[in-house]
Amino acid sequence: MNLAVSLDGYIEGPNGEYDWCLTDQDYGMSEFFAGIDTIFIGRKSYEMIAGSEDSVFPGVKIYVFSDTLTAGNSDVTVVSKADFEQTVNTVMNEEGRSIWLFGGAELTSAFLEKKLIGEFLLSLHPVILGSGKPLFQNIKDRVNLMLIDTQTYSSGLTQLKYIVKPEFDYNAFDIGLEKSALDILDN
Repeated sequence: MNLAVSLDGYIEGPNGEYDWCLTDQDYGMSEFFAGIDTIFIGRKSYEMIAGSEDSVFPGVKIYVFSDTLTAGNSDVTVVSKADFEQTVNTVMNEEGRSIWLFGGAELTSAFLEKKLIGEFLLSLHPVILGSGKPLFQNIKDRVNLMLIDTQTYSSGLTQLKYIVKPEFDYNAFDIGLEKSALDILDN
């Protein structure tokens, strides 16, 4: 996942605007684009780029998650809620470069709920919007993250790279010992 977010956690302003996103430099996007070959995108985000996807994302396979949209471009596959898990699992297990989860908040929540996001790259913009669409919505369970990288730019934008913290399964070490650790130490 790679998204722009305001300091107060919004991905859109109160009127759906993105004019607060800094565009004065590359911010590592050229390198990021070189590392992807697939985009998972929500319908609303897709409608913002529709018609320009060939020039903006040449050679990239786009999967639009929607129950109301129909595919109009051979490089675009529309995925319904009914096909969500099967399609995502199939694509994630194919050979290729990385997959970009690109908006929006509802799609991000669906992926989080199913534990399908392994890495978060958040471009934290130096602006407080006060209201708008929050990045995380209706998250029911805690998701523990580990910060693995940061990049600070002269504009004040800071990129934060997290991975989902691995969950340790203590039951994997349950070997049926009936004695306590103290009993073992006493012998």
